[in-house]
Amino acid sequence: MTSQALFRATDDPERITTTRVRRWNGAHATESDDALAVEEPLEIFLGSTPLAVVMRTPGHDDELAAGFLYGEGIVRSGADLLDLLLWQDEQGRFAQNRVTIRLAADRSITTEGWQRQFFATSSCGMCGKASIDAVMQLAPPLERRLEVGADVLYALPDRLQAAQDVFARTGGLHAAGLFDLQGNLLHIREDIGRHNAVDKLIGRALLDNALPLADRLLVVSGRVSFEILQKALVARLPVLAAVSAPSSLAVAIARRCNITLVGFLRDGRMNVYA
Repeated sequence: MTSQALFRATDDPERITTTRVRRWNGAHATESDDALAVEEPLEIFLGSTPLAVVMRTPGHDDELAAGFLYGEGIVRSGADLLDLLLWQDEQGRFAQNRVTIRLAADRSITTEGWQRQFFATSSCGMCGKASIDAVMQLAPPLERRLEVGADVLYALPDRLQAAQDVFARTGGLHAAGLFDLQGNLLHIREDIGRHNAVDKLIGRALLDNALPLADRLLVVSGRVSFEILQKALVARLPVLAAVSAPSSLAVAIARRCNITLVGFLRDGRMNVYA
């Protein structure tokens, strides 16, 4: 294996594999190949120190690692990254489930401090109030709430679905799309985990020095959890829309932090929760 320092992996699409299946239609069965979305662990290292293992669909791992660290408050801009190393084989294919990030000298942190911060921002085992308070330590509420016309919002799910190439082949991935205020799709990322897809989008913005995302709309293909609202707030995204439901904690954060939150956005209908 060889390593290469880079900040852009646009030639690194999400992975698909195939398996043999027996397809039944009533009493008749045939055998054929079926496409599957790959799920594998990604080890994220800060220098030589292991920080996290993320189950994800391989592809755009540089973005995923950058977005993950940004969402946890470990990096604040692209200038905090000295380099980001993806592992490749001799043919130049991204082949190993590991990303190593080195921070600029003035952005060094201790592993102990990171661990305290990571558990503080996790919702697991924490009450709602403590979870929201932890999020507020990472980022304050938006200064104002942004309103978007219903005609713009209604068009977004179809545009997102039309761009879900891997989902169209496998039926097994979530998607997150970044749109401008006119409803034009700017970037889309897919992953086995919906929060990973969001991290990939935010990581792309970080590596492009395009943060904060104060004039962008985020659309996700599934439900909206605490984690996704946290990531949207840290990235300063003013509007978050989903084709499914939000959680109670997601609604609470959206209302407190001035994020416009839309759920069940499909078929010309939607619920506005904040």
